[in-house]
Amino acid sequence: MPFLSRDGARIYYEVHGKGPWLVLAHGAAGNHLSWWQQVPVFSKSYRCLVFDHRGFGLSANGDEGPSPGQFVEDLEALLEEVGAEEVRLVGQSMGGLTCLGYALRHPNRVRALVMASTLAGMRKPVWLATEPIVRAKAQELWQKRRENGRRALDPEFAYCRPELAFLYRQIAGLNPPRPPDFPRRYPILAQDVTDLQRLTMPVLFIVGERDDLYPPFLVAVGQRLLPNARLVVVPGAGHSVYYEKPAVFNEAVLTFLKEAEER
Repeated sequence: MPFLSRDGARIYYEVHGKGPWLVLAHGAAGNHLSWWQQVPVFSKSYRCLVFDHRGFGLSANGDEGPSPGQFVEDLEALLEEVGAEEVRLVGQSMGGLTCLGYALRHPNRVRALVMASTLAGMRKPVWLATEPIVRAKAQELWQKRRENGRRALDPEFAYCRPELAFLYRQIAGLNPPRPPDFPRRYPILAQDVTDLQRLTMPVLFIVGERDDLYPPFLVAVGQRLLPNARLVVVPGAGHSVYYEKPAVFNEAVLTFLKEAEER
C-alpha cells in the first residue's frame, strides 16, 4: 500500500485510471473509501488520486490526531510525489478546505475546482457578504441541526436505503476518534473577497437541496463571490450528494470537467 511520509505523518493514497489528474478529497465522515461510487466512473477518463487526510482512515499523524492546518501542505506533497502538475480538484465538505487551499496557493495549476457540499475555508468572506436575514436563516437551521443531532445523510435517504446508510457508517467508523472541537480547527484560508477573486478557474458548487450544514441559499452567496463559478442544487439530497445521488453527482461533475477541458 502506498504511503507518503512527511512531517511526522504517513499519508495513505491510491491512484486509479489514466489521463488528466483528478483529485478527490473526502469529508470529515469519510476517507478514501468514500469515493467507491465515483472512482469506477471517473477513472475511465481521468487519473484519480484518492487519499486519507492525516488522522483519517489509514493515514496516521502520531498522537496529534487530525490536523486540518496541514491538509493543504499534505496535498502539495502528494501531488509532487505522484508527479501531478495540472490538476482538477473535487472537495467534499471538509475536503473543500484542502482543495480551496491548494487552489489559492497554486491557481495556475488548477484546471477546475469542484466544491461539493462545502464552503470550508471561505466561510468568513461568505458570512460578511451575506444579508442579515439570510444569516438569521442559516443560524436557525444550524440550531435545529444541533438539537436534532448532526448528520451527514439525509434522514429520508437513511430510511429508504438502510443498507447504504449502514455502509456509510461503517466507512466513517474506520476513522480514529476526533476531538469535539475539530471543526473549529479549520483554518480561515480566504480572508476576504479579494482572495476568492484570484480563483479565476472554472468552479462548480454542488449542494443538496436539504443540506442543513451548508444550505443552498448560503452556498449561493459563495458562488456569487467567485468570478467563474456556477451552482448546482440537487433535489432530494442532503449533505452527501456524492453518496446519496451518485449518478446525478457524477454526471454534473463530468459535464463540468468536460466543459473546463474545452476552455
